[in-house]
Amino acid sequence: MVVWPVELHGSTPGGDEVVLDPLRRRDRHEWSRVRSLNREWLGPWEATAPEHDPRPVSFAGLVRHYHREARTGRMVPFTIRTEGRLVGQVVLFGISWGSLLSAAAGYWVDQEVAGRGVVPTALALAGDHAFGTLGLHRLEVNIRPENANSLAVVRKLGFRDEGVRAAYLHIDGQWRDHRTFALTTEDLGGHSLTERLHSNHTSHIGDTPPHVPEGPTQAT
Repeated sequence: MVVWPVELHGSTPGGDEVVLDPLRRRDRHEWSRVRSLNREWLGPWEATAPEHDPRPVSFAGLVRHYHREARTGRMVPFTIRTEGRLVGQVVLFGISWGSLLSAAAGYWVDQEVAGRGVVPTALALAGDHAFGTLGLHRLEVNIRPENANSLAVVRKLGFRDEGVRAAYLHIDGQWRDHRTFALTTEDLGGHSLTERLHSNHTSHIGDTPPHVPEGPTQAT
């Protein structure tokens, strides 16, 4: 079931509000500022284009692309907001319908809020939307084996390790191996990802100290 635009609300185990909503043209300055401040920190985990001269996309073009893809049911592109400000994005992409009913998830987040459970909460909210409202059966996250912090996030939410995909994505200028983690509705056993997150919060798995990078899973 395609539903767009969508706004989701939740809270971290520590009590910080997390809001997922669409990226809009009025977010241009705030989005650009956060991306600029985190360029070096996120750089090693960012997806890159294999071609030598990819065409640049304007911010307005990015917003149009997100809304077009969301309305067609191919993508659900959320911003992550906490304390009333934009701090990152979590995106459901590669959505397949029919007999597969599957999607992948990826994210990036401002270093300033890393370690406060914002990313696990955002991924849980997006995952619950995928399984609930969209009616999907499977959600996967692909992570570079070197990204210990992103590995901790999916483990905290109980994703299954399905092994390594060799040279899976073009990241930071090279084809990189990734480990695939997945969940199906059967794995959840009638519970939500948000419930899993809050029931596991005392372990602190998936929480990253502010000085340690927590990279985006689709580009790690």
